[in-house]
Amino acid sequence: MSAWTEVGERVFVRRYAFYDQNIGVVLGEGEALVIDTRSTHVQAREILADLRELTADPVTVVVNTHGHFDHAFGNRVFRPARIWGHVDCPPFMERTGEVRRARIAADLPELAADLLEVEIDPPDRVFAETATIEVAGRRVELRHLGRGHTDHDIVISVPDANVVFAGDLLEGGAVPFFNDGYQLDWPETAYRLAELVRGTVVPGHGDHAGFAFATAQAEAFRAIAELGRRIQRGELEVDDALELTPFPEFAREDIRAPLQRTLAQLRGELD
Repeated sequence: MSAWTEVGERVFVRRYAFYDQNIGVVLGEGEALVIDTRSTHVQAREILADLRELTADPVTVVVNTHGHFDHAFGNRVFRPARIWGHVDCPPFMERTGEVRRARIAADLPELAADLLEVEIDPPDRVFAETATIEVAGRRVELRHLGRGHTDHDIVISVPDANVVFAGDLLEGGAVPFFNDGYQLDWPETAYRLAELVRGTVVPGHGDHAGFAFATAQAEAFRAIAELGRRIQRGELEVDDALELTPFPEFAREDIRAPLQRTLAQLRGELD
């Protein structure tokens, strides 16, 4: 786990070792906004304890970039804060939360006891395309740019600090998680995200970066989609496509699941 890093004026990121995850904080005068709440109530309480290194002010607003367990299962700990998310985030959490709790407990037995404590608490403030909220007079902009990592990802911009929080629409240090993704939509969504980057962009996991990183990720997503189309047209076998991975710094096998998800969308199975 790292210390808080100030990535813009009174905008901070802390990178937690579990899942190499970034948690964001925007400080106003007398209140704070937190971006994502981690996987369990124990992990969420750790955020609150670590936040005291920055401020004694209360967290009045939370934003979930999307509804995956590692970004939203800590929500309840932050109440009575208002919790914002995309309009499709609460249905996603209600539909998948209990199933995923059980699966994660089986896959990660070290979290099983903590997961039993979790009260799944979806966002209570939602929007469809854009929303603007204030943290003690600081404007924070929320946008849904299209489907990508999920069908309800949002991007958080802090204009006065030139910082964009991308959630898992971008990921550093690994091939992004595609299992709930929409690979044919993701490239355009990522390009739209890159257009918002004027300074620092913070991915859901991995190093914060800038415009070049965001654009490179969009290009990689476009390449995955194109490989899927070539497989569908019979020009490539899946194993041959692995050799053309747009993420050459990682194992070729890491793009097998993204390619299979792409093919499922091309077959109309995801719409």
